Amino acid sequence: MQGGDEAGFGDESRREAIRDEFNRLEESAKCSSQGQFEQAKQWRSVNLGLGAPTSLLAAISGATVLSDTGYAVLGGIFALMAAAGGAILTTLNASHRMNQAAAAANAYLEIQTAARQARLIDLPGQDLGESRAVLAELTARRDEQNKTAEIINRRAWKKAQSNINDGGQDYAVDGSSGQSDTER
Repeated sequence: MQGGDEAGFGDESRREAIRDEFNRLEESAKCSSQGQFEQAKQWRSVNLGLGAPTSLLAAISGATVLSDTGYAVLGGIFALMAAAGGAILTTLNASHRMNQAAAAANAYLEIQTAARQARLIDLPGQDLGESRAVLAELTARRDEQNKTAEIINRRAWKKAQSNINDGGQDYAVDGSSGQSDTER
């Protein structure tokens, strides 16, 4: 059997199977990147939503305690509230989590781009062994990223799906949303 392997899996069937796997990898990375971006936005909101009022309370507390108005007890209450806000911020570590989610999103985006380029540009003229090696390397990168990325919450997942369905990751050069490369 020329051009095929022992199991009768011909070159064109193998190329199609590799193409399908690149598609799956690209789709998986797209969903993961969008979800992580949404999670990063949520952590940024938490960080700003708690950080700004906490800083303001600390400033008001200091001003109240240092003034001659006799509101030292009120200043103390504000100081305790600011301390509580700071403790919550420290425990949540929203800034760090935001940065982690953004880094994970960008790593998934890199995998998505590499899978698309391998499928559309390299695969058609590339040796099947090379294509299979590229697929294995990208799959390993995605699997490693899956191990280190935090799981996103349901709200981030829903927002990511909505963004993707609304064409948030489509490129103008690709034409209408949802169209596969075989339909163009």
